[in-house]
Amino acid sequence: MRRTRTWARLAAAATAVAVLAACAPGDDNNGDDGGDGTEPTAEDVATDPAEMGDIVLTVWDQEVRGGQSEQIEELNAAFEEAYPNITIDRVSRSTDDLRTTLRLALSGDDAPDVVQANNGRAEMGQYVASSMLAPLDAYAEEYGWFDRFPESVRALAMYSDDGAVYGEGNLYGLPQMGEIVGLFYNKTKLDELGVDPPATTEDLIAAFDAALDAGEVPMQFGNSEPWAGIHQYGFVQNQFVDAETISDLGFGRPGSSWTSEDNVAAAEAIIDWVDTGYFVEGFSGIDYDSAWQSFAQGEGVFFTGGTWLVADLADAMGDEVGFLLTPAGASGQNLVTGGISIPWSIPARSQNQDAAAAYIDFITSADAMATITETGNLPVVDAEQQDVDGLQAEVFDAWAQAGAENLLVPYLDYATETFYDTITAAIQDLLAEQRSPQEFLEHLESEYTAQVDG
Repeated sequence: MRRTRTWARLAAAATAVAVLAACAPGDDNNGDDGGDGTEPTAEDVATDPAEMGDIVLTVWDQEVRGGQSEQIEELNAAFEEAYPNITIDRVSRSTDDLRTTLRLALSGDDAPDVVQANNGRAEMGQYVASSMLAPLDAYAEEYGWFDRFPESVRALAMYSDDGAVYGEGNLYGLPQMGEIVGLFYNKTKLDELGVDPPATTEDLIAAFDAALDAGEVPMQFGNSEPWAGIHQYGFVQNQFVDAETISDLGFGRPGSSWTSEDNVAAAEAIIDWVDTGYFVEGFSGIDYDSAWQSFAQGEGVFFTGGTWLVADLADAMGDEVGFLLTPAGASGQNLVTGGISIPWSIPARSQNQDAAAAYIDFITSADAMATITETGNLPVVDAEQQDVDGLQAEVFDAWAQAGAENLLVPYLDYATETFYDTITAAIQDLLAEQRSPQEFLEHLESEYTAQVDG
């Protein structure tokens, strides 16, 4: 059934990241910012791409999956049609590949003009501290971004000049999409098992057991890529730990502890899932894309994944696939990890910063949000104006609920500059049972307290 959501339902979705935030350029032809810390004023910038001369705009992105790739290809084509004097040279890489190559590219003499830079401290925070990204405040003033994007959205790509303070200071990127990491499920398989979509942790475990008894894979999962484990662990943690504690840990607040009783319960629970066989066999050697593709092909009843997979799973499974927020655990709430998609930023060494800003404005405009929706994605703003059905409607409902009920909690790697590497490796060790739950948490606690409380 196709539904157009009203503002009353989805006003919260436009500010759905508020809980996270609360917890939490020169001439195109000479690149005069040059990474020297000089900030342009609104009077310095040009905003008409048609008057910028012939430009090749180099754009690095990680929009590699079906719906993600489709939306950016459509928007790039529309931008080039609107401004035939600008040619987009698109360089598309996986998230991990982009992460490993971006720092070198930002520091080089031939830097890209637009990049997607992960907004966590380990990446955007360090790039800001090294003066590798241009502040966007002058452009935000000229293009109206301060009005168009809620402060809660902008805060997730804001840093102080030295990169030390997250959530305030200058704006260094704009997202296109909202994100939540929820539970995809195979409706046909649940019907065959005689099980309803799980609303609580107890319901989920009962569904897992029913799947095992029927010879099905309860939870499809691939953990060979480090970041996948953060999502799976966060999904379990959200069922045992309250929102305030998770937010404190995710945003690196002094006084927070990884070794609390409820964190111990979460770590022990996920190991119990491993030992009971709830995850697909051999998950440590399976990559993320292979895991969701196996789920799409009918191998597995559930899959923990982000809303960036909506278009691909809907194309592959049609009406068979559904989406839920995390089942409610000890807190009684459907806490869900999420926030914004990887923001679009301008390198300080870009020689075409005005054109780059015009491009970012174009791909985050109201028309762009409609294109993002039409290609199966979740727009970070203007969700209330979109007309959706099927799996996408379920995702929009979940996004609205998360905003209305303050259910969003941050990604766990936001905590410190090095916490991404620490927690991803530690989760892999935990799930491979090379560390006990207590050793796992004490390892996280050691780095966390040293960097945050210090």
